[in-house]
Amino acid sequence: MEFLRQSGGGARVPGAADSDSSVPAAGSEAAEFRFDRTPKEVKAYLDRFVIRQEEAKKVLSVALCDHYHHVRLALSGQAQPNYAKQNILLVGPTGVGKTYLIRSIADLIGVPFVKGDATKFSETGYVGGDVEDLVRELLRRANGDVRRAQYGIIYIDEIDKIAAVASVSGRDVSGRGVQTNLLKLMEETEVPARSGNDLAGQLQAMLDFSQRGRKPVEVINTKHILFIVSGAFPGLEKTVRQRLREATIGFAARGEAPEVATEMAARAQTRDFIEFGFEPEFIGRLPVRVFCHPLLVDDLFTILKMSEGSIIRQYEQTFGAYGIEVVFQDDGLRRIAALAAEEQTGARGLMTVCERVFREFKYELPSTAVKRFVVTDELVGEPPRVLGRLLAEQAHGEQEALRLSVQQYGERFAKEHGFAISFTPAAVDRLISLAVAAGRPVRDLCAERFKDYQFGLRLIAQNTGRTAFEIDVEAVDTPDAVLSAWVVSSYQAAKTDGPTA
Repeated sequence: MEFLRQSGGGARVPGAADSDSSVPAAGSEAAEFRFDRTPKEVKAYLDRFVIRQEEAKKVLSVALCDHYHHVRLALSGQAQPNYAKQNILLVGPTGVGKTYLIRSIADLIGVPFVKGDATKFSETGYVGGDVEDLVRELLRRANGDVRRAQYGIIYIDEIDKIAAVASVSGRDVSGRGVQTNLLKLMEETEVPARSGNDLAGQLQAMLDFSQRGRKPVEVINTKHILFIVSGAFPGLEKTVRQRLREATIGFAARGEAPEVATEMAARAQTRDFIEFGFEPEFIGRLPVRVFCHPLLVDDLFTILKMSEGSIIRQYEQTFGAYGIEVVFQDDGLRRIAALAAEEQTGARGLMTVCERVFREFKYELPSTAVKRFVVTDELVGEPPRVLGRLLAEQAHGEQEALRLSVQQYGERFAKEHGFAISFTPAAVDRLISLAVAAGRPVRDLCAERFKDYQFGLRLIAQNTGRTAFEIDVEAVDTPDAVLSAWVVSSYQAAKTDGPTA
């Protein structure tokens, strides 16, 4: 738990671009490379946010640990002379978590991190951007510290969009030329800190010259920058299937059941990527290849219910801003997952379905006296009818929703802290009455009253081995006093039951 607290509690840097970058504070050079995580620890962190994709999480964890341990050795003058970067290629259909994997890692890393879209770059930069801008962005994330920038991570999405098309004639501004430029970066090259086409950079250079005279141009060496690229690669399975079919001709191959596209794509080899449109030298610089699998209904349900980044947290906050408490039942979550699977856009389908289901609820309920409602299978399947009934009978089911909210608080507490807590019926009634009187969600009231319980319960478990606890009315009214009494009693019990001479 200590690892998770340290890893998950870091605040994002003010001014950083969205959630795709993680930058240590200036002057923290020693701390940023103090990387001592193991692959299992890194995967445990990813498990909190990304459902399934076990192979991808394992490979990413190993590659990142290898990279940062190499960085540590390089900074101490013990770098491996023939170290080869484990640049990574992530392949999988849209919405399976490729980008989210890297975004989650961004909260854990301690070096500059940049995310780019391959479709925005061109061969020379005269259309779109220059690939070297990614490296310069690393320097900006590093607050101008060239040494830190040279050990960062660059993540490029939509990499399949720069595959060269054989039928294209004329100047290549989006395929082979971009691959060639990226290849230089992935191998080793030196990128000027200021672009020759950057007017602001030229003005800054003139200002520096007037103040300090001529000085060497700052460059960023890309030898130790780790590259992670990803893409959906539509049609790759056809290339693989054709190769496998040709390999079986003449060998009396028996008929086999057709394989789904993702299973076939997972059997891709270097020659298949070359056939897809990548240069041999380019794909050869991406030795670590991971294939993400499509998400099934059960996976989408698990994302909704278990992931710390679940979209239902967003809806809880959205309705909570109006003082409305929304409670999600399992059957409602499963119906959302089933509808999202029909969208065939992976986890992105969850947002599509939720927006469709809750659109009228978000419009109507803030102007009513409704303060709580339960998301059931019926609500997801027929939102207009359920909303109409809810507006007509505002008090209907309020007690049930409140009790379920208390129960779900206990379930989340057990999941997060490992201690089972249950509430007596009288304690539930007391919590509900306090929440209603205060005009606030009962979930927030529980979080406030029992905010320190995980620490006290951990002491009790150490003393007695006890991991299940019952909350009564007295604990609701005086939570701190009851917890203190429990802790003291556990120490007395441990002293009494301990070994005797």
